[in-house]
Formats: sequence, structure tokens, C-alpha cells
Amino acid sequence: MYDLFFRKFNEKVSLTAEEQEQIKPYLTLKKLRKKQYLLQEGDICKAIAFVEKGSLREYSVDNGTEHIIQFALEGWTISDLFSFLTGEPATYNIDALEDSELVLVTKSAHEELLKVLPKYETYIRLQITNAYIALQRRLTTIISLPIEERYTIFTEMYPDIVQRVPQHMIASYMGLTPETLSRMRKKMITRK
Repeated sequence: MYDLFFRKFNEKVSLTAEEQEQIKPYLTLKKLRKKQYLLQEGDICKAIAFVEKGSLREYSVDNGTEHIIQFALEGWTISDLFSFLTGEPATYNIDALEDSELVLVTKSAHEELLKVLPKYETYIRLQITNAYIALQRRLTTIISLPIEERYTIFTEMYPDIVQRVPQHMIASYMGLTPETLSRMRKKMITRK
């Protein structure tokens, strides 16, 4: 039931069978249908979500335009971390791009696990560190690389997203209009 969650956890921090059993009562399973919200802007983010199956996106809406900041496929986590940690209203929406199955760690479960299981704290620290590194890399590519190179890097790093997510959402994630992405892709194809 939590197979992928524990496999990914163990890739970062090794758990004994007893420690896995100790964590299980703190986990909650949740299913989302395609287009169903996990979190809406203005609500308090009450959980970190680990994707067991499916895909989600995290985004804001500005004057009717969506700005996608994250995708999450199987084995990834997603949350409005600022809202989760501070208890302030979320600035992002999170919804399912496909029917999805999630493992949730609520705020209270998170706080308790931090107290009772040092390996959980290590795991969370590594998750946040890796997220921060990914954010820095993304910002660096946005401000320093041409669009074609950014797209090439994206497709090489995330081939599953390219296969499963509509191009207009990839354009939003890259800070482009769908038309600009389409023109750029066409230009790249004709150059080959």
C-alpha cells in the first residue's frame, strides 16, 4: 500500500521494518480524480503529499493566466511548503492532472514524526535540500539560458512529464506562451 513511498524513503534514509511500521499510522491515503483539487489558493496547506500513482501540478493564477511552478509524478512530493510550515494561507493551487493516489503526511503527523523518529527528520531535511537545489537550478536556467536550451534540458531531465503533460502546461512551467513554445519546437525540428 505504501510501497513506492517507502522505496523512495529508503533511497535517501534506510529504515528497518520496525521503523516502517512505526511510520505507517502517521500516513493517510487519498485518491484524487483528474482535475480534483488537493489544495486551493487561500486555504491552509495541511499536508505534504507523496504521489504513489498519477500526476499533479502546483500553480498560481494571475489575471486568468496560470503559472505552473511544479509537476509531481510517481515518487515525487508536492505541497505549498510555505503554507504547510507557517500555517498561513496558500498562494498556490494543487490539482490532479490524472487520477491519482497519494500518501499524505498531515502537519500534526509531521510534527510528531519529527519528535519520535530522527530518520524522518533526516529524510525531510534531504527532501527540502533537494527541492531548494532544484529551485536554484531552475532559476539559473530561466535567467541565463536561451529558450531552446531550456527546453532541451527540460525534456532530457523530465521525459515522463513531456509524455504525460499537455504542451500548454509545459509552456506555463517554462514561463512561455503556448504559441512561443510551439514556434520554438517547430524551429528546433526543422534544424535537425
